[in-house]
Amino acid sequence: MRTKISACITAGNEEPNIRRCLESVAWLDEIVVVDSFSTDRTAEICREYTDLVFRHRWLGYVRQKNLVKDLASHEWVLLIDADEEVSPALREQITREFDGPREPDAAGYRMPRLAFYMGRWIRHGDWYPDVKLRLFRNREAVCAGREPHDTIVVGGPVRDFSAPLFHYSYEDLKAQIDSLNRFSSIGASSWIEDGRRFRRSDLLFRPAWRFFRGYVLRGGFLDGLRGLTIALTSAYAVYMKYAKIWEQTTRREGAGGT
Repeated sequence: MRTKISACITAGNEEPNIRRCLESVAWLDEIVVVDSFSTDRTAEICREYTDLVFRHRWLGYVRQKNLVKDLASHEWVLLIDADEEVSPALREQITREFDGPREPDAAGYRMPRLAFYMGRWIRHGDWYPDVKLRLFRNREAVCAGREPHDTIVVGGPVRDFSAPLFHYSYEDLKAQIDSLNRFSSIGASSWIEDGRRFRRSDLLFRPAWRFFRGYVLRGGFLDGLRGLTIALTSAYAVYMKYAKIWEQTTRREGAGGT
């Protein structure tokens, strides 16, 4: 008999994506959704698949995920975003690992995340393999990290699946730029709140390094113009984060500051 697993999803105005996500985890033993008061049909669609749909104000990427996982009733949790999908191959690997009378001896499982971007799967650069720890023993795990980047920390051995978690990243370039702008603002605020200092070298060199790492060292050029676009927008996001840190630091120190 397979060890039971809860699928835990955080969502907010994800009507275009949420059904695909829910369909991909419908085979699991429980689906728990925390919806941050969507104004579209996200919550309504979720209720077609589960009665465990909770509405809660947005707490941030880290705290919202801790909230949803703590609502799960099973020991094992698969944490998945509304714009993600469990691939058929990943489902097969999870089923094979969790079938049988004994629970796995790991505390968590990592998996690569494969992004769909501008009509193609992206297999190089900073976006792949983008390994995520998403399946874990709940009592041994906590969601940590600095906003907006959450990460699951477990207190035991971690295994790896080779099959991917699909990620439907952005509807279009406008949505991507809007997201990068929002994330860079959150990242800059987290940096300031942590009491970290602004350095001019970060603003000058980190964006260039991000482009070089993703496009050259990690082979982003192999994804053609899509790879170039990803590398350039990633460098832009890094620049905007540190520019916003500089802006906030200058405001705090006064016009004659940094």
